Formats: sequence, structure tokens, C-alpha cells
Amino acid sequence: MEIKKTLLVALCVPALAFGIAACGDDDESSSTSTTTEQSDAPTGTTTGSGEAASNEDIVALASGNKDLSTLVTAVTAADLAETLQGEGPYTVFAPTNEAFAALPPAELERLLKPANKDELANILTYHVVAGDVKSSDLSDGQMVETVQGEKLEVKIGDDGSVMIGDATVVMADVDASNGTVHVIDAVLVPSN
Repeated sequence: MEIKKTLLVALCVPALAFGIAACGDDDESSSTSTTTEQSDAPTGTTTGSGEAASNEDIVALASGNKDLSTLVTAVTAADLAETLQGEGPYTVFAPTNEAFAALPPAELERLLKPANKDELANILTYHVVAGDVKSSDLSDGQMVETVQGEKLEVKIGDDGSVMIGDATVVMADVDASNGTVHVIDAVLVPSN
């Protein structure tokens, strides 16, 4: 399942619970697991290989994935780590380090400053949906409401690729003890 967006994804995504995956890791099983219904995922989707939910929460999964370190830094700076370690369930659309690097020059540095904590939290919560949403729960044209309050559109291509807003899902259905993470290739930015 692929989802393309333009911002953070390690926060609460109400109604779309996504599990965190080891995007780009050679050893997927060390930090990911998936649902047993992998055949329901759209063609072209990369999923984990575990059969049971991880005993790690969303933040712990992301912390163990070198490709999500910028997201972990942002979640910590926005004081959202404790929330994402909570009971949930949450679905998180997690942008990779490369997605953050694609932001305008100096934008990430600006957002990480304490004075901009509220703005950063607004962006990160735009990547989170309340509930545990798997790729098989998504449909083309579906609108999912984020914890931030705005909605994201789901687009499923003829080739099976999945997009959330402007971000493509590069790894779907990574199970955590408190939800699901879907790794995306862009940082999603809310309109307000």
C-alpha cells in the first residue's frame, strides 16, 4: 500500500491506524510486523512479515528505525511522545527522514525550535488518525479525519499504489502494541 503526503506521520491519525515499518531497513523483522491478511494489501505495497502485533508502541518502533529518526526527534520536540506511547489505538502516517529533508531549506530547523512547538504539533497530529486502520480498510476517494481535525484523501492507483494526501505509502501495515504505522514518502502539511 502506498500513501503520498507532505509532512510528519508519527502522531495520532484518528480513523486510520497505521503500523510503523522499517522503511528501507534490510532487516524488516527487527522493527516491523503486519497483519496476517497481507493479500488484501494493494499491489506494489511493502508490508512487514510478522504474524502478531509488536509488543512495542508506536514511538518505540519508530525509535528503532533509522529511517524514522527525524520523525522521532520532531515528536519529542512537540511533546507528543507520551501521547503516542499511550493506549490508543492510533494510526500514524510516518514520514521518512528523506521526506523531512525535502522540506524547504531551514524549515525543519525552524519547526524544531521551542517557540514553534504548537505549529510542529499541529503538523504532526495531521499525520495521525484515531483508531487502528489497516491498508485493507482504505478505499479510493475515502476521506479520513486526522487528530489535528482536518481530513486527508486516500487515493488508490490502478497499479495498487496508495496515497494519503500528497504522500505515497512506501510501507504499510506495521503493527505496534497501540496501533498501526504506514510509512510515507512526504511530510503532510495542513491548511491551517
